[in-house]
Amino acid sequence: MALPTLTPEQRAEALAKAAEARKARSELLASIKSGKQSIDKVLNKAKEDKTIGKTKVTALLKAVPGLGAVKVAALLEQTGIDPDRRAAGLGERQREALIQALK
Repeated sequence: MALPTLTPEQRAEALAKAAEARKARSELLASIKSGKQSIDKVLNKAKEDKTIGKTKVTALLKAVPGLGAVKVAALLEQTGIDPDRRAAGLGERQREALIQALK
């Protein structure tokens, strides 16, 4: 399937929107890293907040101090969550299992 042809204005608008989304995601991850937001509160807001919802669970967990790639992979395997899953795609049981495993 071919991509639709965009006018220069549409392209500029799409690029600006993408840059804004990346900036919002970056600020979210920085706030988790600094401890301003806890991961359980962030995961519970994933359904309402578009920025959180579109962020991969792996990226959110890697932002938690003390969790690296290996621990995150083990945690996701333990809770039965696909590494490519986005936060809004988590089911209630998956979210609760993840929060319990982090305590």
